[in-house]
Amino acid sequence: MSLFSKLLGNAGVANEAELTKDYAHLLAESEAIEIGFKLIRDVFIFTNKRLILVDKQGITGSKVEYMSIAYKSISRFSITTAGHLDLDAELNIWVSGESAASITKKFNKQVNIYDLQRILAQHVL
Repeated sequence: MSLFSKLLGNAGVANEAELTKDYAHLLAESEAIEIGFKLIRDVFIFTNKRLILVDKQGITGSKVEYMSIAYKSISRFSITTAGHLDLDAELNIWVSGESAASITKKFNKQVNIYDLQRILAQHVL
């Protein structure tokens, strides 16, 4: 991921082996990481059972919030592809009962937003 994309807040694909090493302690039995994305210090991980958002807080990043969202709690989602002048694609996720998107993430052009949409569709629909 380029420095320019990081500064703009765009996420790029994270290394699956590195994610498994760093976040194996969060996984339930028979749960596996399918794909993950890294945004400077924050990470979001799609497993075969749920979506895990890792939010490192503070200057040192020693305080960490782990948010787990079961796929059955996701009521809808949308993607916006990157255009010729746009530098990013966008994912919006609505959790049941919310009128506005609960989660909004931007991705650099290295991420195939259609693959991401396919993973969500497999689990949510």
